Amino acid sequence: MGSTEDEKQSVTIYDVARVAGVSASTVSRSFARPGRVSFATAERIRLVAKELGYRSVEMRRPLEEGRKRHGIIALVVADISNPVYFEMIRGAEEEAAKNDYTMLLAHSRESGIIEREAIERAMDIVDGIVLSSSRMSDAAIRSMAKQKPTLVMNRGVNGVASVVTDNLRGVRRAVEHLCELGHRDIAYLAGPEASWAHGMRWRSLKEIGAELGVKVTLFEPGVPNMAGGVAIADQVLATRSTAVLAYNDQLAIGFMRQAQASGFDVPGDISVVGFDNSSDARLVVPGLTSVAAPLHALGATAVRNLLAIAKGTAAVPDRPVVLPTRLAVRGSTGRPRA
Repeated sequence: MGSTEDEKQSVTIYDVARVAGVSASTVSRSFARPGRVSFATAERIRLVAKELGYRSVEMRRPLEEGRKRHGIIALVVADISNPVYFEMIRGAEEEAAKNDYTMLLAHSRESGIIEREAIERAMDIVDGIVLSSSRMSDAAIRSMAKQKPTLVMNRGVNGVASVVTDNLRGVRRAVEHLCELGHRDIAYLAGPEASWAHGMRWRSLKEIGAELGVKVTLFEPGVPNMAGGVAIADQVLATRSTAVLAYNDQLAIGFMRQAQASGFDVPGDISVVGFDNSSDARLVVPGLTSVAAPLHALGATAVRNLLAIAKGTAAVPDRPVVLPTRLAVRGSTGRPRA
């Protein structure tokens, strides 16, 4: 049975504390200073407060009506050494500066644990958080979004604002390009198991491969960088695959270099396609064909939408904002040898 309005008004912070099994000060901090309370505790307090009908002052008033504006937003990236993040970061920082915000950058090193710790430390000093390629669970991200305005890039999470690139279209264009060249056996170099983008790309590749009559095989390099591409190359080259589609450009470049070092010609013996169209794609020989994402626009759109949500001028959308992709064709793809 739901609480009446009079009952809701009579519920105190001490009632919430008693039912949640925490102190009243912890309940207060969970609403006023969420960064000082663990995700699990804050979520338990929120659920108890909702059940009892308790709403704190902090829960009722928007940012601009009383909550301190820090003028800082946090951007968390999974691997700062990957060039794909350079343009994202620049787009995000420029959009933040345009709106008189400073951007705090955190590096999670592909670890959900490090990512969560960095966010908890920053929670009290930022007005919002952008997660890029987050490795945290959906539940942890949703819990955090209840404490602080949050937006996720490169991943869709129900109930949380997100901006993604069109993975399905990007994979389809890559496979169609390889099919037009005559390839019928494609090896996919996987991304991290916790990566939403990897899951979307692999699922899309399987569906499109079945539709176009192309054999696709999954290979797991272990790490999504050049070293991973080098490590998996011999295993892929021992198969009948005539083309490779990699989770990102770093894997593709590492694979390509190892293939060339082993005496294979690219694209004569094997064609290679990357993902993200990072700056490195234009520097290798031959140039890497890659699915191009609007990286600068991705970062800028993420910050713009986050600030709108934080200021209360926009609601959290029901679906991710999807930005278009295109295929940048270079010398790493060609017809397979007869």
